[in-house]
Amino acid sequence: MGEKKVILFIVEGASDEAALGSIMKEHFSGNEVQFVVVHGDITLKDYVSNDNILKKIKEQTEIVKSKYRYKKEDFIKIIHITDTDGVYIPEADVREADVKEVQYYEDHLEAKNVQKIIERNKHKGDILYKLRKTAKIDGIPYRIYFNSCNLEHVLYGQLKDYSDEEKQKLSDDFAERYEGKADEFIVFISDPIVAVSETYQKSWDYIEKDSNSLKRHTNMQLIFG
Repeated sequence: MGEKKVILFIVEGASDEAALGSIMKEHFSGNEVQFVVVHGDITLKDYVSNDNILKKIKEQTEIVKSKYRYKKEDFIKIIHITDTDGVYIPEADVREADVKEVQYYEDHLEAKNVQKIIERNKHKGDILYKLRKTAKIDGIPYRIYFNSCNLEHVLYGQLKDYSDEEKQKLSDDFAERYEGKADEFIVFISDPIVAVSETYQKSWDYIEKDSNSLKRHTNMQLIFG
């Protein structure tokens, strides 16, 4: 591999990679940048629990190692990017409504089955707490960064239920806007309008409070610190 080392990004969807891939590759051009798309939220997969989440993250690194014939020592860090999906809000802010999919607002969310969402939130919240307290996975430095309520909310400023086609179109447009302008993206993502300007652990402390996990916040700026 020569002198270049690998930075592995774990993201939820193809549109996440489409929006951020070229920016990360430009900023970290001294290294190899690889993306693993989980196709959904790994913390909410049926087969993932608090007990096996670290193993499941390790499996994502194994996919890349196998594909590109990397060795463990080739990796310098794992950067995991996740949506908060309002998981930390008070139970009273999960409201029953006749809706097909969960509907997110900046002060509450609506769902057909309130108890199911409360259980989902606890499950995901427990896993996120474990991940944000994890410094290494399989000996590789690891950190998880959040977008609240989701990536589209942070990047495009609207909290709505985008279709996959809409997400892809927005991501492609976003990537084109910042093509060759990674520094401008860092300025954008560091703006106090969206950035939780704290240390890594304190940024997580903040997003866990009140209804902050529904509001437009991110700590992705810390990726570049």
